[in-house]
Amino acid sequence: MSSRQPPPLLLDIGLVGLAVADAWIHVDFVDRWAAACAFLGALALMLRRRMPLTTFVLTLPTALVTDAVVAPMAALYTLSSLSRHRLLLAGCALFYAVIDFLPWPWSSLDATELSQTTNLFHLSYGLATAAAPVFLGQLVQARRELSLRLADITEAREHERLLTAQSVLAKERAQLAREMHDVVSHQVSLIAVQAGALQVGSQDPETRQAAATIRRLSVQTLDELRHMVSVLRASGSRPTELAPQPSLADLERLVDASGIEATLETDLPDGLPPTVQRAVYRTVQEALTNARKHAPGAAVTVRIHRRDGTLHTRITNTAPTRRALALPSAHHGLVGLAQRAELLGGTVTSGPTAQGGYELWLKLPVERNQ
Repeated sequence: MSSRQPPPLLLDIGLVGLAVADAWIHVDFVDRWAAACAFLGALALMLRRRMPLTTFVLTLPTALVTDAVVAPMAALYTLSSLSRHRLLLAGCALFYAVIDFLPWPWSSLDATELSQTTNLFHLSYGLATAAAPVFLGQLVQARRELSLRLADITEAREHERLLTAQSVLAKERAQLAREMHDVVSHQVSLIAVQAGALQVGSQDPETRQAAATIRRLSVQTLDELRHMVSVLRASGSRPTELAPQPSLADLERLVDASGIEATLETDLPDGLPPTVQRAVYRTVQEALTNARKHAPGAAVTVRIHRRDGTLHTRITNTAPTRRALALPSAHHGLVGLAQRAELLGGTVTSGPTAQGGYELWLKLPVERNQ
């Protein structure tokens, strides 16, 4: 309901009051029959929205025995604004005009008076008066239907715009899937093949172990990459399940497969929220990756514990023992961790330690994410 339009009940009460005032002015209350008809027609306006035709019929005695016009005109307008039957509306308007023209009682009607110019003018005026609310009601009905059609058109255009955007997104996803399959998958496959060859051909145990780790990580990356490509190629045509999300149960395997000297210390209970478990896993994963890239030869310690309703995750690495190689990086890892933690109501802090190492500290509220 628009704020500019009064409530329907208040509008109906005001209209009844206006009809009563019209009856008060034009009806002689000495004539109880006329007064009763006038007040019946006024009170019938409370039914005009639910039973417009019945309301119009109940107001006809007002037009017949009194000079009050508000009630029958309002009833005729309401009927014409809600009905689509043009023949019915024309008949009601004609019937009202005839009743308004005929005197009461009908026995006082002189047939010769119908030929008089004044009475014919009166009948024409009554027809015009009856046609006015009919035309106005039809105009309001047409305007209401036009507004509904415009709303439907607007909704259809929004739906079409959404479909167009989804189509564009689907094409971009398909193109991205092709790029990942043709470029990234090919390069990772070459890394796995070269690592396998190095593992078989090398005589150095440490080199063979490093090559085996590289090969295992490459194969795991290829599996995840193939699933991502299949998700992208789905292009939104149907819901596609994502890969199983990691949990704290996978942390030990993550630390063991990191390829660096890492220790995991945790005493967490079961039943932590999945979102918290994923955030901790991704934080540890990012910290191990950064230590492997930027602090070669460093030892990493992962400590996870819960205190006062807050989950604390500290990943600390010692100073590097050799110079780090220059590797490409988009520098989005820590930013992404901070955003993930902020969504869960937590914080991420990081910085160098006094011993020349580096520390990453994640704090997450547990009860808020239950």
